Amino acid sequence: MKGFGKFREVIQDETQLNELFGEPSRLVQNKTIHHIDEHCRDYIAKAPFLVLSTANAEGNCDASPRGDAPGFVHVLDDRHLVIPERPGNKRMDSLRNILANPHVGLIFIIPTLQETLRINGQACIISDQEILEKMEVNGKVPTVGIGVQVEECYVHCAKAFMRSGLWQPEKWPEKETVPNMAKVLAAHVNLPDVTVKDVSTGLQDSYTNRLY
Repeated sequence: MKGFGKFREVIQDETQLNELFGEPSRLVQNKTIHHIDEHCRDYIAKAPFLVLSTANAEGNCDASPRGDAPGFVHVLDDRHLVIPERPGNKRMDSLRNILANPHVGLIFIIPTLQETLRINGQACIISDQEILEKMEVNGKVPTVGIGVQVEECYVHCAKAFMRSGLWQPEKWPEKETVPNMAKVLAAHVNLPDVTVKDVSTGLQDSYTNRLY
């Protein structure tokens, strides 16, 4: 086997994978559907959070969280949905990637539910006002949305959430032990005139005044 950076034992092909893990069950082989049925529609309507995966023309990948009140993703029909683009930091990594490469992956998450819904398809950036107006919040209509043409929908099992204990409060860390993200961001920015206090103040202002 060829190495890969610090790694010396690297799996090279699907034959090796199958030898290690075996073949998927009939249930797993047949669980993918190619449209948004009533079950997927119900899950999306109850999900306040998703992760959007994109890649640029060179295949460099990115994963971005998206969240709002349950039902924030608008389902148009059994093949199309729209994710509102709320105000962010103006890097627009996902949008730039979609312009270069339309293929996207979505993972929808409902708090306390350990199974997730995965949807794969192709995306575009839309400015259709009649659609965007349906996703208005606090009197603010999103400037654009991410329109997705659905190609695959399937349920992902609960094992990751069970192993992580994500929905079990007794396994959550104590507040004082979690990273100070203002401190992390200030260190990454590494500018002499940007302090942890500056970053903390800016974050709180953004979270308070610029959610929509």
